[in-house]
Amino acid sequence: MEQNAYIKTDIADKIATITFYSAASNSFPSLLLEELTTAIDNLNTSTTVTTVILQSEGTGAFCAGASFDELLSIQDTATGKKFFSGFAHVINAIRKSPKIFIGRIHGKTVGGGVGLAASCDYCFATDKAAIKLSELAIGIGPFVIEPAVSRKIGKTAFTSLSLAAHEWKTATWAQQHGLYDEVYDTIERLDLELHTFATRVSTYNPEALAEMKQIFWEGTAHWDTLLTERAEISGRLVLSDFTVQALQAFKQK
Repeated sequence: MEQNAYIKTDIADKIATITFYSAASNSFPSLLLEELTTAIDNLNTSTTVTTVILQSEGTGAFCAGASFDELLSIQDTATGKKFFSGFAHVINAIRKSPKIFIGRIHGKTVGGGVGLAASCDYCFATDKAAIKLSELAIGIGPFVIEPAVSRKIGKTAFTSLSLAAHEWKTATWAQQHGLYDEVYDTIERLDLELHTFATRVSTYNPEALAEMKQIFWEGTAHWDTLLTERAEISGRLVLSDFTVQALQAFKQK
């Protein structure tokens, strides 16, 4: 993992803020995905924290998805499955956590980053937070994140988003289709509204929030198996000549 990439968790009163960063537009190498999963799981033991804000550093991209460098380094299906399982583990950790997750989507987000946003229970975004599922353009597909994204925006919108693999959908589009709950024209306004909302949610009965979290995610108990099966598909396709050539072409741009 790059030297400066990190996950950090800050706790104030009943609100935890998990921040992730990597120099390559906040994309995820496998070790960073593992650290994010651990950070989420560690909060489960907290008897005070009820609310978690998920955010990334900087003012550029929220998340560029999977690390292209690591995708190019994959040499066999087992390694490929393990890498894509990293996103599966993060999504399942959020799904199974009794805490309420609030996404702070300050900028553009691609691929796995869209999956992260979809995994949050409530999302704040800026009008610069356009989204794209570019996986088909590089020879794979958004297999692992599909259940999370489709759960939020529906299968029809997911189909449109995934087939338009070279097209950015606006933050307004994302809000209209249920991915974002609120969209603001500045980061300052976003942060003001987000923290007001998070503070309010954090005052609610923790037991009621935990029960509601289970209701929000009804029908997803099979995702431990499903997302692992999806990771296997991506892990196989990433070795194809089409994908290797596409990734190299993207890196040269």
